[in-house]
Amino acid sequence: MTKPRTAGRLLSVTMLTGALVAGGTATATAEAAPATASAAVGSLDVEIGDEHVVTGDLAPCDVDGPLTGTTQGGATGDFARFGGGESNCGRTGAVAVGEASGQRFETTLLERFGGPVIKVRTFMAKCSTTKDGSLGYIEFGDVIGFTLPENIPQNYRLTIAGGEDGTTLASLTVNETVTPTPPDGSLVTHMLHIKLFPQGGGPAKGDIYLGTARCDPYGKKKP
Repeated sequence: MTKPRTAGRLLSVTMLTGALVAGGTATATAEAAPATASAAVGSLDVEIGDEHVVTGDLAPCDVDGPLTGTTQGGATGDFARFGGGESNCGRTGAVAVGEASGQRFETTLLERFGGPVIKVRTFMAKCSTTKDGSLGYIEFGDVIGFTLPENIPQNYRLTIAGGEDGTTLASLTVNETVTPTPPDGSLVTHMLHIKLFPQGGGPAKGDIYLGTARCDPYGKKKP
């Protein structure tokens, strides 16, 4: 597994998602498309006051092209900065892999409302397909502004409060794994998902993602 630069902690946080239909595990058919995978260093969609900042996927890759992506990083609005990063996607036989890594992410947005500056030194998200579903992995280096336990489970969530009334400024989900209901073998893995003012009604709203990888062992289903 490719590791991001100076990664301080390997989580190997892994999920297998079986594709279940009619009480059994689905198998690929002759009509099924090849396995798919894509990845991106991150993305941001934030509204604060009259400002709406949207980056789209940063340095995206896809097994159907482009196979690689790079970004030199830079400021997004006046409240966040991504460092450099890259993504790589590929398909070998029935296996598809998507991976993205980045470094030196920082956001000062929560500081405006009494919260911390959040920094992540290095991060990586990766997924790969199997005959039964998909596997997801994340890695990250040092973090500032929040505390994590030694062992991090899937969808580990914490909140950041601010102000005397204890308003939730943001929810942070580490090793976020998103799967459909009912499961179909696909998954999306985010190393970190920051959701602003998740209870609504706050002075800002939106989402920030670090490290995203998407995999589907059965490809795009035909109608």
